[in-house]
Amino acid sequence: MSIEKRIPQGIAGFPVAPFNEGGELDVDALKVNIEFLLDEGLESIFIACGSGEYQSLNLQEYEQMIDTAADAVRGRVPLYTGVGGNIQEAIVKAKLSEKKQVDGYLILPPYLIEGEQEGVLQYYTSIITSTNLNAIIYQRNNAILKADTVEKLVDYPQVVGLKDGHGNMELNIELTHRFENRLEFLNGMPMAEVTMPAYHPLGFHGYSSAISNYIPHISRKFYDALKNGDQETVKDIYQEVIFPINNIRKKKKGYAVSLIKAGMEIVGLPVNNTARPPVLPVEPAHYEEFKDILQKALKKYPSKRRLYS
Repeated sequence: MSIEKRIPQGIAGFPVAPFNEGGELDVDALKVNIEFLLDEGLESIFIACGSGEYQSLNLQEYEQMIDTAADAVRGRVPLYTGVGGNIQEAIVKAKLSEKKQVDGYLILPPYLIEGEQEGVLQYYTSIITSTNLNAIIYQRNNAILKADTVEKLVDYPQVVGLKDGHGNMELNIELTHRFENRLEFLNGMPMAEVTMPAYHPLGFHGYSSAISNYIPHISRKFYDALKNGDQETVKDIYQEVIFPINNIRKKKKGYAVSLIKAGMEIVGLPVNNTARPPVLPVEPAHYEEFKDILQKALKKYPSKRRLYS
């Protein structure tokens, strides 16, 4: 199998897992979410990852999310899945992803335990070699690879990129210089717009955008301004949109997921402000504060298309 060692650049869409009032996966709402992202021109879709509450899905729901995404995407942009956690389940999901003919997967951290570099290397290696799909390494939490360990993985043709959600800039500088012609890089920090001005000069030419689930045109405006050196627009969006939203996100654990759903509900997408434990919905006071921020943002930066109810 010929593998193109490229990962999606630009703004990557990470759809949520919408749940109905009975707590079941709402595939119709999921399809609307994905089609909304595609209509807004996002360059890729990463299904059933962190924002998709990967840790709370059973195998049937995981497969439903892939099928729904594949039906919506129809080959228009790269489609990646999330695999990880329990290593045996990760391999099952990697093989299922290959069966579904997605473009690749993002390897999420192993379940709970912290391992030595050799152990984490074996974790990644076991998943990577289980399929011929493109694989993206994810630097986060208890899965942080040193440069010498990454060196051992890049020889596998499946390894196409590295996503950083850790924020060690010294390590990022070393990795991007050492592997600039062998890997591509994706910014996966929480609220990645906050850190993108620091990541972009290093060679991170793509990022996962939480706010793109509800205000994708503003994320696009921000990223275009950043690439074009329009510091005034970058500064304005920072002050009026990104920093205020990020301040709410930091108020409660789990808001990295539930705040996305709240934002989608506020702009009229068919997603309820619900999540599976241990993630909790956004508290009413924070919800109203968030709603006020979004209304002001949409007034200053209106969409060119009628997207919101």
